[in-house]
Amino acid sequence: MLRYLFRSAVTWTVLGLLGGLAYREVTKAFDFAGRTQLAVVHTHALTLGTLLMLLLLALAAALPGLRADKRLRWGTHLLNTGLVLTVGMLAYKGTLQVIGASYADHSALAGVSGLGHMLLTVALTLALIATGRGVDAAVDASTADAAAVRGQTRELLRPR
Repeated sequence: MLRYLFRSAVTWTVLGLLGGLAYREVTKAFDFAGRTQLAVVHTHALTLGTLLMLLLLALAAALPGLRADKRLRWGTHLLNTGLVLTVGMLAYKGTLQVIGASYADHSALAGVSGLGHMLLTVALTLALIATGRGVDAAVDASTADAAAVRGQTRELLRPR
């Protein structure tokens, strides 16, 4: 799980940087000065992809129970799928806007992007549920450890 999260973060970093490069080069090539969805590919990929995967990686490393939780596994797969749809549609529609295609505002594009957003919502919900359960397990374990230490201390301090 940890390797998967790390590889996902690296992949989204590369895609985010390529998205920024594509925005700069495509708008320059077409001498485009208006607003386009191509401009937000870079930030969506880096923020939702890289930063979120790194955050989940840190949480999974800190909470051993989280690594084994199937909700986190499903959540990260859905997160990647939702990001592919969302970022892909941003790039596609943004490119159509730059080249001036008449079908850039077609409702089917919004539908596919909406599906990506729905997958992101489910993914974040699963990740939050898994994280909450991982935190609860860690708190329970630390409470049990503290009780065991108190019991051992009492045993050592008891007069003989």
